[in-house]
Amino acid sequence: MKSKNKLIRITTVPVSLKTLLKGQHQFMSNHYEVVGISSEGQELRDVKNQEGIRVIPIEMTRTISLLKDFKSLWELYKILKKEKPLIVHSHTPKAGIVGMLAAKLAGVPYRLHTVAGLPLMEATGSKRKLLDFVEQLTYNCATKVYPNSKVLSDFILKNNFTKPDKLKVIANGSSNGINTSHFDSAMFSATDLQTLKDNLGITKHNFVFVFVGRLVSDKGINELVQAFEKLSKQSIDVKLLLVGSLESDLDPLQLQTLHEIKYNANIISVGFQKDVRPYFSISNTLVFPSYREGFPNVVMQAGAMGLPSIVTNINGCNEIVEEGINGIIIPVKDSDAIYSAMQKMISDNYFRTQLQKKARAMIVSRYEQRVVWEAILAEYKSLEQNV
Repeated sequence: MKSKNKLIRITTVPVSLKTLLKGQHQFMSNHYEVVGISSEGQELRDVKNQEGIRVIPIEMTRTISLLKDFKSLWELYKILKKEKPLIVHSHTPKAGIVGMLAAKLAGVPYRLHTVAGLPLMEATGSKRKLLDFVEQLTYNCATKVYPNSKVLSDFILKNNFTKPDKLKVIANGSSNGINTSHFDSAMFSATDLQTLKDNLGITKHNFVFVFVGRLVSDKGINELVQAFEKLSKQSIDVKLLLVGSLESDLDPLQLQTLHEIKYNANIISVGFQKDVRPYFSISNTLVFPSYREGFPNVVMQAGAMGLPSIVTNINGCNEIVEEGINGIIIPVKDSDAIYSAMQKMISDNYFRTQLQKKARAMIVSRYEQRVVWEAILAEYKSLEQNV
């Protein structure tokens, strides 16, 4: 029996390997010998156990550290020379540069990198120049680059990071699609949802806006909280549900924002939750005012759960959401626009209901997980024909 070709998937931190690509490793194992590489941690062991693949830990940092990055590069190079994979596929920025450079030095035939958001979009000055150089080097080392949205692909071409023939958006975008049978509000009973509402102090009269993600500045939390502060002064029946952890080291929120989250009785912050579906199920509208994204899972998840969305006009968001069809698209870093959109969702019940009716169907038809997996597999198989 012919042995399977080897596929190595790399992310900087193991939580990305575990959550961003959940289920995909196991699916690909039917066709390849799949190996996962990321930094050491419980999540890496979870990938091994849950997906049934071999994993190899390599220490990588999300921040720029030349000494540590060179050590990561050397360790990965040695592993790739030993493993001799047909394909190395990297995700996340640091894993991209380390993975693609090591794979090229090791002579890996197919070096693939998925781009899911670019931190350099918010950088300026010398830091922007450095990040631009790193991005170009990553793409130069790769044989194929997969932006996970059409707008992101356009941004890459506009900035001359690589040539058009090296880029491809797979399916309709997204790195992993979404399991719409899992993200389905029908899975939760009215009794369970009422218990959650009671625990959070949410009544049947409350209109609930929800945000899911890291509570950091570049997710637009400062502007969101500012807009909600104004809104909550006009109505006691509105709530803002924040589902996500504070990351005060890399991208801290303003002190005024932290104060408002703590002392505004209408803001409910529940921290990180392993299962966000119940929180979508007790909410009326997603608000996701991020500055930059690749192809945000949160917006797909909310849509699959039947929620209309308020999103910023950035890549990914403005492809999942169509203005006036399944949500509202607003400018970036604009608290007044967030406020106006939230107010419209509350006051115009017919408008919101029409958006809600289309929300789930649009996600199911375009981003069902199996469709994305099959498209990625087809891309891999097309490479094999050249072997």
